[in-house]
Amino acid sequence: MYAVEVRDHVMIAHSFKGELFGPAQALHGATFVVDVAFFRETLTPDGVVVDIGRAGEALKAILAPLNYRNLDDLPDFAGKNTTTEFLCGHIHAAMAAATRAGDLGPGGEGVSRIRVTLHESHLARAWFEAPLA
Repeated sequence: MYAVEVRDHVMIAHSFKGELFGPAQALHGATFVVDVAFFRETLTPDGVVVDIGRAGEALKAILAPLNYRNLDDLPDFAGKNTTTEFLCGHIHAAMAAATRAGDLGPGGEGVSRIRVTLHESHLARAWFEAPLA
C-alpha cells in the first residue's frame, strides 16, 4: 500500500457540553495540526499516489471555513460537541467528497482509503480512517 500525506493547521474556538469535559465546557481555543493521508494499491503512471500540491490545496480549502472561527456559532455544528474525534470525521467526509469530485486531479480516482489525523498537542492526537466509498 502506497500513501502520501499532506499537512496544514487550523485555529478554532469551541466549548463542550457535558460533565465529562470539565473545564473544557467553557469557551477555549485550539490549534490543530491536520494531517491527511491518501492510500492506494499502485502508483499512477507518473509514479505518485496523488498530486501532493492539489491535495494540499484541497485540505486548505476544507479548513478555511473553520479557521479563526468559534465552531459553536457554525450552523453545521449546532448541538454537536466538536471534539477532536468529531472534527476528524468532518474533515474526512469533506476530503472524501473532494477526492470523488476530482479535486486531487488525475490519480485521485485510485485512492482507496483516507486517514485524517488531528494533533491537539505534542501529547495527544486523534484520527479517523475509512475506505473511500
